[in-house]
Amino acid sequence: MRKICVLNQKGGVGKTTTAINLAAGLAMADKKVLLLDLDPQGQVATYFTMKEYKKDMFEFLTNGADALECIAHIGKNFDIIVSKKDMREAESLLYKAINGATVLKRKLENLKGYDYVILDCPPSTGILTQNALYYAEEVIIPTILEPLAVDSAKKLMRFIAEFGKQTGHQLKIDKIVPTMYDRRNRISTTIFNELRNEFYQKVADPIRVSSKLKEAPRSQRSIFMYAPSSTGAKDYKALVNLILQEEEREKLREAPLVEVAEED
Repeated sequence: MRKICVLNQKGGVGKTTTAINLAAGLAMADKKVLLLDLDPQGQVATYFTMKEYKKDMFEFLTNGADALECIAHIGKNFDIIVSKKDMREAESLLYKAINGATVLKRKLENLKGYDYVILDCPPSTGILTQNALYYAEEVIIPTILEPLAVDSAKKLMRFIAEFGKQTGHQLKIDKIVPTMYDRRNRISTTIFNELRNEFYQKVADPIRVSSKLKEAPRSQRSIFMYAPSSTGAKDYKALVNLILQEEEREKLREAPLVEVAEED
């Protein structure tokens, strides 16, 4: 099971859009996916029609609810735990709790049945994000193409590295995902090239500016269901394929070597 948090300490960078469409795309690729919303803004819930009431992330982290009470099934291979209540209150309670930064990891320790768990993190490095980092094993960093993007990515990568040193829990940074890319805008192209020069293979192909990506939440559907032929759907499909290719490469690395007997 791969556990990937989608993280940036800044808001407005396409973090939730990336988490949702990555999760939805993996589910469409026949992977069993659980999407967890740890963002106090609770925007994951706005994308989906909840057919029945489920307890949410607040109750999961602070009120003793178990995973089965909180997981909502919203489509083939696709489950979620949303944040309906104010997660800022949960953040306050976790700060006061003993080992409050590891609640998520401990409560999901025996979770089975999923190929991927995708975590939508808050735009901060506080205790909710720390819960995500303790549980996750990989990080995807969405970033808009603005002048401070490279510096911001460096700071976040330093934070993740320092978190690993202090906790002994190392995380792999999978990809930096440039979002809201407009090739007609010179600064977009300049910053994208700077990111690639600085981080080389860590930078994914960009997610282009798309009106359909902005409209999709109002339809309560992923971009793949709302506008499957749009540039947004094509770009997120490419990101999904990139993550799946990494999975296949990892399987090949872990596969045992088979010795071939030499012929006489």
